[in-house]
Amino acid sequence: MYDMPDEIDVRAEGGLRIITLNRPDELNAVNDPLHVGLAKIWAALDEDPDARAAVITGAGRAFSAGGDFNYLDELRNDEALRQKTIKHARELVIGRVRCRLPVIAAVNGPAVGVGCSRAALSDIVYIAEDAFVADPHVQIGLVAADGGPLVWPSQISLLQAKEFALTGVRIKAQRAVELGMANHVAAEPVAEAIACATKIMELPQQAVEATKRLMNIQL
Repeated sequence: MYDMPDEIDVRAEGGLRIITLNRPDELNAVNDPLHVGLAKIWAALDEDPDARAAVITGAGRAFSAGGDFNYLDELRNDEALRQKTIKHARELVIGRVRCRLPVIAAVNGPAVGVGCSRAALSDIVYIAEDAFVADPHVQIGLVAADGGPLVWPSQISLLQAKEFALTGVRIKAQRAVELGMANHVAAEPVAEAIACATKIMELPQQAVEATKRLMNIQL
């Protein structure tokens, strides 16, 4: 659906679009096709007249382990790929914020780096009891330009956001909820996220979409 790469599965259930990061053997670490797909999917959702809400999750036991290390090596050695990735990184953030659909994250396992940002940029977050979020960009010498630190200061205190960004520390599920980085610790995050999306789709569409747009002005 939406001409996505194999690394992203999109399933339609009525007005709901269930987006699954689909590299389970690699803990859904982001390679080039997955990065391209994540950059393009939000515009595709926005243009889908039948889409009312989306749930994003990961296949297997992780939400996303962040950037694939082989992909990171390719970026170091390929200037054209690096420039393309920088462009798509902007779309990962801007496209997500501008997407009219409410996006609910079902964080079924570790959400690291770009996986962390996928959760942070969501409108509602359900996180599994044994999951955690972390943005360790600095640990590998990178700036979190499309990561959690972009959004954390609007969710938690600036001091806490700086601590998490500058150390890359893991934030466990319950702590993430206490801080305001997630909404609910969930025994079944996908099922609970789908139930939430279903309730939202029962509400007046224009009011839902306009409310999301209004609340995203601060981002």
